[in-house]
Amino acid sequence: MTPEATLARFREYMVGPSRFMTLLSCFELGIIDALRDTPGMTAEKLGAAVGVKPDAVEQLLFLLVKEGFIGYREQDATYFLAALADVAKADLQRALTYMNMIKVVALRQLFYLTDSARTGTLTGLKELYGSGGTLYAAVAEHRDLRESWGTLMDTVTARVDPWFFGNIDIPAGAKVLDLAGNTGLGAINTYRLKNSPGLRVTTFDLPEKEDDCLENFRANGVHEHCSFIGGDVFDGVPQGFDVVLIKHFLDMFDRDDVLRILNGVNSSLDIGGQVHIMVPVYPEDLRDRGNYNVDFFPAFFIGCTMGQGGPQKLSTYVRWLTECGFTVTKTIIKDAAEIPPDVIPVQAILSAAKTRA
Repeated sequence: MTPEATLARFREYMVGPSRFMTLLSCFELGIIDALRDTPGMTAEKLGAAVGVKPDAVEQLLFLLVKEGFIGYREQDATYFLAALADVAKADLQRALTYMNMIKVVALRQLFYLTDSARTGTLTGLKELYGSGGTLYAAVAEHRDLRESWGTLMDTVTARVDPWFFGNIDIPAGAKVLDLAGNTGLGAINTYRLKNSPGLRVTTFDLPEKEDDCLENFRANGVHEHCSFIGGDVFDGVPQGFDVVLIKHFLDMFDRDDVLRILNGVNSSLDIGGQVHIMVPVYPEDLRDRGNYNVDFFPAFFIGCTMGQGGPQKLSTYVRWLTECGFTVTKTIIKDAAEIPPDVIPVQAILSAAKTRA
């Protein structure tokens, strides 16, 4: 890459935050909905409809016209939906859910990314919310974080769980532990999607999750088949299970803690016990521009959620599982053709069996 090309790439990074907020603001202000309801509106009419000065409307729409999202007719100075008119409402809502989470959870905190990397703590979360812990503790106390992050996570789980369970084997009548299973959605999906006579699924997470988890089990009619155990994975993993599921969790930690978790799971299982893991992964060739995990997750985990962590390459997870006494029996990376083009995470599944202590 020439120096000129390198600087041109820098320019793409420079305008990234302003492009992001310009697009999102046009939705938040109601400009896009107004054009959907009434195509062919001037900046003056749009401004009156959404309560924004026409000059500001015009400025914000310049970028969307440039990108082809919005069309503009010179002869009567009116705007209309162009590319946005062809996007299905459900697809658009999914993209906006991601964008809202990025705005509320990530954009403000990332101002402090350098400090977070230096200290290994979430400096932005402390500065903005007075919280000295992780995002996952803060969402319980702050409604804006909880609604933005929780809504996206439920959407992601509902979309990716059928793929996960369609690609793992759980023996009939098995006792399954959903490690760090939050408030039970993963256990509910396990029972529904892998049901067999005698199947029992237990959510293992911090004790404060118990009431919400058990209520979710009752509300979904699975309370006779699903249960909860409170505890901290770093204090030990419950024993007596045939299968352990680890989803949306390992990527939260650096190497040493990942190995502690995997060694804890190994200790909890008998020889032959299974573990099924789902994590976003980086491509083996980091220069692969079709995978956006590298673009997003390092800053997200270090600056916005944990102060540490981030995904790894699939080969790295295989190596770590082997170090911890497992034999990897299956790996699969979700086909890019099956991932909506607006979705960032590229997920992988690793299945393994305990072969040694």
